[in-house]
Parts: sequence; structure tokens; C-alpha cells
Amino acid sequence: MALFIASLNSGSNGNCYYISNGAEAVLVDAGLTCSETERRMNNLLLSFSTVKAIFISHEHIDHIRGAAQLSKKFQIPVYINSGTLRHAGLKLQTDLIKNFRANEKIKIGELYITPFAKHHDASEPVSFVAECGGIKTGVITDIGHACKTVIHYFKQCHACFLESNYDDKMLMQGSYPRRLKKRISGNRGHLSNTQALELFANHKPHYMTHIFLSHLSENNNHPGLVYNLFQLNSSGVQVVVASRDEESAVYEIDGKERSELISLPVEKETLQLNLF
Repeated sequence: MALFIASLNSGSNGNCYYISNGAEAVLVDAGLTCSETERRMNNLLLSFSTVKAIFISHEHIDHIRGAAQLSKKFQIPVYINSGTLRHAGLKLQTDLIKNFRANEKIKIGELYITPFAKHHDASEPVSFVAECGGIKTGVITDIGHACKTVIHYFKQCHACFLESNYDDKMLMQGSYPRRLKKRISGNRGHLSNTQALELFANHKPHYMTHIFLSHLSENNNHPGLVYNLFQLNSSGVQVVVASRDEESAVYEIDGKERSELISLPVEKETLQLNLF
């Protein structure tokens, strides 16, 4: 059994993550426009016919921009908690709204999705762990600090999209106003490179194979900087930086100490997977 995962985009301009077991798939957040989400799915030869749910982490626009349009066009249920729904302003079909509560597993075919509470400046923010056949992938972004709950779920992951938003020095010496710097670096803001590395180094399970560094700041971080930082401390875990400009490859997560770019079954008229 394996999970097939990809970042369609990761950053303040839009967040969307794809997780599949090969038969069913879910999207975690839908922060790209509907058309851009479709384009990037097509680039990876991923079909919306397998997407059975959209899970929303919180109401900020970079996580919900395309949710209503995608849900309506493809008739995909949107899983969203009551606090987020109240503040999101999403115009969703009533029959496609699915409420959930933290720490309760949700079954989507043979996928199991567990939402859990986190610290962020939103109404009722959550992160997620997706599981199939004992293989687990986390989507843990937009967190002010790694609380006990975050650590508990991170320690279960074979792979994880983990926020590494800013470099402390770049943020403090940058042009952002003091109030914004305080918000970003506060306990309900975002995770710094140093905080993310501490979580990774101290709490990654021995079976973790991939870490996807996510939600990088455009102005207060650099992909090369964070890649080198984690690569030096990777202990054999594959380090990938999720782009804020394009989709990643699709990765197979099967619990084995290897990684390969893969192509899922697609309709005959689609093109072959472009590996990059």
C-alpha cells in the first residue's frame, strides 16, 4: 500500500496539496483558482474524477480561494469545521458541506483523514494527517509553534508537508512593519526555519522518508537556504522544497527508504508524465 502525494502550490499566494491511494484522492486546501488548480492537475496527469473530498484547514484566502468553484464544478464535498465555515464566506452547496471535529477520523474510501487543532490566527484552524494501509502523510502548515498536538501527529508521519515559513534574520532585518513581523513570528503566526528544523530533528520517526518544506515566505526566506539547512540534518530523509510558483512532482510514499516520481493511471488521450 502507498500514498501518492504532490504540492500543487505552497505559499501565501495559494496552498493546495494532493493526496491519493491510487483509487481515491483528496485535496487539502484549495487556495488556487479553479482554473489554475485544473491546469496543475492536468500537468501531473491527475484526474478530478478520483478527487472525493476537499479538506479546509482555515479561512484565510490562500487556503480557500478556489474551494467553492471546484466543489460546484466537480460536485466535490467540502470538509470544513463550523468555525471556519462561519468566517470563510464560502458560497457552497448545502449538500456538499461536510462538518468535522478535531481528532475524529474521516473515511474517504480507503483513505482516513484526521484533522487536529493547531495554533494560528484563524477561527478554528486545523492541520491534517492522511492515512491508508498504515502509511501516513501530514499537512502541517500555518502554525505559530509546534505544540504537543502537532508533535504527536508529526511523530506518526512517513512524509509531511511541514511549514518552514521564514528565516529569523531575514524577517527581522526586512522591510515589513513591526506589527506584521510580530504577527508572523508569534505563537499564532508561522513556523520559522529554526522551529521547523527543531521539530524535524527532535521528533521525526525513524521511518520517515520525505519532508516537504512548505509555505515559504517570498520575502523572508529562500528555497536554497532552507533546503541546505534541512539537508545537513536530514539523516537520510529526502528533503523537498514545495514551490510557491508551480506544482511538485507526484511522490510515492510507501514506507520504504526510496523515492521515485510516478505516474498514476490516466485516460488514454492524456499525455505521458513529464518528469522534472
